[in-house]
Amino acid sequence: MRRRAFLAAAIAATCGLGLIAVGRSLPSASGGTSDPRPSGKSSPGSKTSDGLLAFTRAPRRPGNLLERVGVVGHSAAGRPIGLRQLGDPSITGTVLIVGCIHGDECAGSKIVPTSNGCPDPRSNVFVVANLNPDGAAIGTRLNGRGVDLNRNFPSQWRPIGARGDAQYSGPRPLSEPETRLAARIVEGVAPTVTIWFHQHRSARPLVRAWGRSVRAGRLLAALAQVPFRRLPWPAGTAPNWQNHRFPGASSFVVELPPGPLSPDLHSRLNDAIIRIARWQARVGED
Repeated sequence: MRRRAFLAAAIAATCGLGLIAVGRSLPSASGGTSDPRPSGKSSPGSKTSDGLLAFTRAPRRPGNLLERVGVVGHSAAGRPIGLRQLGDPSITGTVLIVGCIHGDECAGSKIVPTSNGCPDPRSNVFVVANLNPDGAAIGTRLNGRGVDLNRNFPSQWRPIGARGDAQYSGPRPLSEPETRLAARIVEGVAPTVTIWFHQHRSARPLVRAWGRSVRAGRLLAALAQVPFRRLPWPAGTAPNWQNHRFPGASSFVVELPPGPLSPDLHSRLNDAIIRIARWQARVGED
C-alpha cells in the first residue's frame, strides 16, 4: 500500500498536478464514503448526487488539481467502490468508464486514460475501475449475493433465473447496492458518453452499440482500430437503462478478449478514449 501511494505521489509530481485524495481504501486513496442505498428520484445536479460526488468538483488551478479519487460507496459485502475524476471538472461533456461489472471480466479495470501518462487537461473523464469487487474477489461474474449486476437495471427488466445462475436478474430492478450506486453515479456525473468494459471468448476485441449510441461506439471502434457491431441491448443491462433514461447521451460496451489486457490494445483504447473525451468536451462547450 505504501509503495502504491509513493508511486501515485511520484506520478502526480511528474505530471505537475495535485492529487486530491481522502481516506485509505484506494491505492492512491480516496475519500468520503457515502451511503450506497437508493437515492430515490435524484437527478443530475440534485443535492444527493452533489453530496456523493462533491470531491470531484474541486476547482482546477493552473498546473495542478487534475486528478481526484474517492470512495463513493460499498459492495454488498462492504468492499469499497472507488471513483476517479481526471482532467478539468469545469468541462461540460464528460466520459464515464466502468472497467468491471462482471467479477470475472475485469481486464478493463486497468484502463485509466491519460495523456502521456498524465491526466488530460482538455477533457473530463470519470472512472469506476471495479463496480463488482465482491465478484472479482471470488472469481464470478455475479456479485456477492449471486446477482448479475448487468441484468439488474430498470429498463426492460424481467425475472431471469434464480440466485447464482449466470444471468440472474435479482428479485427486482436495482435490488443490489452496486447497481443503485452506479445509477447514482450516472445521475450525478450526467456523462455524455459511458463505456462499459466486458470480456468475451473471442480473441479479438469488439465494440457493440445500439440506437443513438451507435455513432459514439463506431467512432471509438475506428479510433481504437477494433471491430464494431450494431447489437440490441439485453433486458436490464446498464446501457439499456442509460439509453432509455438519458436520451441525449451514449452508452455502449467494449468487449475485451480473455486474459490480461495486452499493452498494444491498452494503448489504442487509452488514446481513443482521450480523443473521444476531447471531442465531447468541445461538444459540451458549444
